Formats: sequence, structure tokens, C-alpha cells
Amino acid sequence: MVDRGVTLLTGKTNVADAWLSLVSTQDVVGIKVHSQPGPNSGTRRSVVAGVIEGLLETGLPPDHIIVWDKEIASLRLSGFFELHDRFGVRVEGAARAGWDENVFYESPILGHVVRSDREFGPEADPVGRKSFVSRLVTKEITRIINVAPMMNHNDAGVTGNLFSLSLGAVDNTARFQSSAERLAVAIPEIYALPELGDRVVLNIVDALICQYEGEERSLLHYSTVLNQLRFSRDPVALDVLSLHELESQRKRADAPRIRFAREIYTNASLLELGNSDTNRIRITQVRTMQ
Repeated sequence: MVDRGVTLLTGKTNVADAWLSLVSTQDVVGIKVHSQPGPNSGTRRSVVAGVIEGLLETGLPPDHIIVWDKEIASLRLSGFFELHDRFGVRVEGAARAGWDENVFYESPILGHVVRSDREFGPEADPVGRKSFVSRLVTKEITRIINVAPMMNHNDAGVTGNLFSLSLGAVDNTARFQSSAERLAVAIPEIYALPELGDRVVLNIVDALICQYEGEERSLLHYSTVLNQLRFSRDPVALDVLSLHELESQRKRADAPRIRFAREIYTNASLLELGNSDTNRIRITQVRTMQ
């Protein structure tokens, strides 16, 4: 499915050429996953393995491929270190790599810094206005492939491409997650940082399973098996389509509707991160046969 999706998206005739139209063999490619919900509801290892196999076909060295998320512990619990054992790729946590003092998102919203934040310390101000970008992104990764699950989020609507990358790459994020209104401003603006959004070459939605309730918890009894992967260079379009799918599945299951910050996606369009108008999104559906 990964091979078929990337070749059709890029218009190439083979897998290696498809990936080489997105990255070069000199790049350090960071595959951003969403691991906190665990191996069943977060980004699934099988999808990431398909991406890695395609990148290796180009001749990209295994140590130039980094599977990453914010916390190394959630990567380990979700089994992503198996990909290191299998392919020789690196598995890294953004927080463990440290925060770049020269690259940050500044907001008037104050947040209490915690131990893993750059400004935490006994003599430091306990509140901060800056969210620093991980050195893993600013100093090592040159291209980002974002692989996000189709999983609901009560404030953002979906833990999709915008949410996963934005809040997974910076520190001092608790200040934004206390309200949908704060997320609506912060998520698009963080994604729009050149060190983040400009490095994304591909977004993939892992829609093998669509979990329409549960947020960060794995609740497979509130899930539907879709057996889909969705590919685009446009993170906004993918997230908006995921929102519609989640709402459809909740309605089908007679589950309560949720109110979330739809402004995240209109704001993202205003920042020219992608297209939030479903009437302007072209969808190509392809069936793969086993």
C-alpha cells in the first residue's frame, strides 16, 4: 500500500524514483510518528516499515533515517525500536535530543515549564512564553515524512498531521492544550515555522483503523477498520478529510458529537499551509489487491 500510494502521488513508475522525487540520498529523513496512544491506536509500525523499505531502495543509508516522536519512552512502549533492530535505522525522542535556544515559537500565552522544557531550572522563571524547537529537527533532520493516525482529539478534532508535528517538535506545549481556542492559534503557527513546515515532503494518514473516541487512549471498541492509507503533500486537506471521516463514524455508531476548534484548519489555510475547503480537494481512490 505504501509503495502504491507514493508512486501514484508522485507520478513515478517505480518506488525508488518516487521517493527520490521527495528526498535525496544526502538527506537525513525524519519519519514523525504519533506513538503516545500505543501500538494499536497510534501510528502503526507496519506503515512506518513500508516507508523505511522504500527509502532504503533509493540507497539512503539506514543511519540517515530517523523514526521520531516527542518522548523516547512512548516510542519504546509502542515497539518502534524493533525497526532499529530490523533495518538499522535510528529511533530518537525530540525531548531527549534537547531544545534549540535559537529556534522557537513565541506566544503571549504563559505556561508553567516542566522538567523536560528548556527553560526549566531552580533559578529560572517558572513560566515561559517560548516553545523551543528540538535540536533533532533543527540540527539533524533535513526532510520530514509525517505519519499520523486517524484518531480523534477532543479539542483539535483529530490527532493528525498538523497536531502531531506541531506539538511533537517543541517544548512548553501544555499552555496550548488547556483550550481549543489556544490550539487554533498555536498549532498552525508552530507548523508554519520554516524549520518544521518547510521540511515536510510528505504526509501520510494511517487509516488502517479509525478510532473515533478515546483521544490519547487506545480504545479499539470505539474504532472502525478502514484498511486505508492516505497520501498528500497537503497536511490540511488530509486532516480535514479525517475530520469528516471521524464525524461519519461517530454518527454511524450513534456516538455523541464533539465540539472542537475547526479554526485550526481555516487558520492553517490562511497561513497557506494547505487547503481546508473540501470542495477544492481532489481525491483519487485506489484499491490494492493481495
